[in-house]
Amino acid sequence: MRTKRFSALHLIILLPVTMLLTAGVLLAVFYGIFGKEGLSLLEGLYLVNSRFVGEYDETQVVDSALSGMVDGLGDRWSYYLTEEEYEAQNQRRTNQYVGIGVTVNYESEDGLTIVEVIEGGPAEAAGLQGGEVITAVDGFSLAGEARYEGAERIQGEEGTTVTLEVLGTDGETRTVEVTRASLDSDPVTAKMLEGNVGYVALANFYDHSADRLKEEVTRLQEEGAEALVFDMRNNGGGYLSELTEMLDFLLPEGPIFISRDRAGNEEVTQSDAACVDLPMAVLVNANTYSAAEFFAAELQEQGVAVIVGEPTSGKGYSQQTFALPHGGAMAISTGAYFTGNGTSLIGTGLTLDREVYLTDEGDAQLEAALDLLEQN
Repeated sequence: MRTKRFSALHLIILLPVTMLLTAGVLLAVFYGIFGKEGLSLLEGLYLVNSRFVGEYDETQVVDSALSGMVDGLGDRWSYYLTEEEYEAQNQRRTNQYVGIGVTVNYESEDGLTIVEVIEGGPAEAAGLQGGEVITAVDGFSLAGEARYEGAERIQGEEGTTVTLEVLGTDGETRTVEVTRASLDSDPVTAKMLEGNVGYVALANFYDHSADRLKEEVTRLQEEGAEALVFDMRNNGGGYLSELTEMLDFLLPEGPIFISRDRAGNEEVTQSDAACVDLPMAVLVNANTYSAAEFFAAELQEQGVAVIVGEPTSGKGYSQQTFALPHGGAMAISTGAYFTGNGTSLIGTGLTLDREVYLTDEGDAQLEAALDLLEQN
């Protein structure tokens, strides 16, 4: 006759002991991976959820904590996105978006400075012009640090209206209502200048930008272009894949991009032998970032282009965006990058062949680029 090894009492005693041991193992593993700092973050959220007496929005608490975590890195290129901001970013990067049809920068403390008004868009229909400053959106002032919230506040659902306070170039302020619309944003505009110089302006390095640049450069070559000017002013960069595709198209055989991860592993991107054999110039300004800055550096390093404009920031890290379970995302620097010859732009930015600033009279930077091309 068999006897029972464990009685019901034994099982009752064993179950909580097993659970405690399992919890202890999990806690040890968690501590080993994340350390006391990770445990502190988890405990902080637990205390808020279990002990805080006031009303609060848990998503807002988590957003603030994650934003603070990224700020603590001390890396100007890493950033945190709320769920809404992440969705808007993904939409913009398709070069299709719902908005009013303006390109802006943050140079004015008064709000968003309109750099460009897209032809045929709602902003043009409402009479907005380049150089004007959007100082408020639906009554929300964009002065000071609040201007960095401006682009998000202007976006919304297609067909809805947004009320803008606009400071005109004449110093007068007016109220403008603009109806949001779904817009296709062509990242490339091109034309032939006098002297058979092809001019190509690139707005970003997001979806379809490489294909569009190749199309326009090919068209300009067919029309007899003898030199090219690439306008990278106010270009904030974009995808590495689009950048390297453009460089491969333009440059001869050889290394054109080197990346290095946290572990020190290197990856070298090579160009094939096919290239565009024309003298080139690149226009840059203080708002030429990331892929746009690197584009200019690599063309200059290969000896095919001169760079004209203003000093740039010297970016040398690439970011990856990681979606988080609650809908937000963290974009953090995960790689250092270098030109084909192994040069980093960190701390130096671009080496300008001619430093030129814009004035109220014409495009002095473009004129300087054309002058250098003619000399060469």
